[in-house]
Amino acid sequence: MKENGINYKRVLIFLIIAISISNIFRFNIFGIREVLENLPTLIYLLLIVILEGSGVFIGALIAIYLLRKQRKVEISFFGTSKIKGLLMAIIPILLLTIFGVKNDYGLNSHVYGCFAIFGSLIYCIMEEFGWRGYLQEEFKNITPIKRYLSIGFIWYFWHLSFLTEATFYENLFFLGVLLFGSWGIGQVVELTKSVLASACFHLIFQILMFNSLITNGISGSQKLIILGIAVVLWIFILGKWKKESELKLVNEKKCPNS
Repeated sequence: MKENGINYKRVLIFLIIAISISNIFRFNIFGIREVLENLPTLIYLLLIVILEGSGVFIGALIAIYLLRKQRKVEISFFGTSKIKGLLMAIIPILLLTIFGVKNDYGLNSHVYGCFAIFGSLIYCIMEEFGWRGYLQEEFKNITPIKRYLSIGFIWYFWHLSFLTEATFYENLFFLGVLLFGSWGIGQVVELTKSVLASACFHLIFQILMFNSLITNGISGSQKLIILGIAVVLWIFILGKWKKESELKLVNEKKCPNS
């Protein structure tokens, strides 16, 4: 079934894979965490992060492969600038390494801070391949408000937070955050065509509220300082990114055959 270029069978395939695989690990259905706890601490923590994001990532790779058979896909890992994407990713890694993250594993706070933000970034990249790398491409031909609302609701549904002990108002707040994030991060991807750039902004939600690797390892004021510095630098980079993209577009119009 297709409408406005959207293949709903493809969307359903993505959703089934994303929800079933990721939530097996997110809700620890088969007690896999207890088995993995025997591994070295850092390997265990990284594996949990990867497994929790694996459903979205695998579902996205399959859906993107199917989408490419139908039309050209514009969004990629680096987007239109590899250097700028890498610069954006380096900023939070440096900041968390410098500030350090307290932990219960007896690890140096700066070493753990580097590990925690690196692992968090990997997780955000895996998710962003689904929400922006696939869904934003799938819904590209519908109006922006429908596109971002659709992605936001699917993003919320994937978490299955309504099946947890979270209250109605907590779920409503969470939905609102994801709808806003869908629009905000969506704007970043429209400019950069980059999953890596979108993952950097996804980190904002991870650091502020949801991250299991960081949790209470840094204070609220430290989080605001880190994010304040990161966001200012990211906006500066995005400004440069936009100017270069506009200049490239102008040159392509002047020399269409070059």
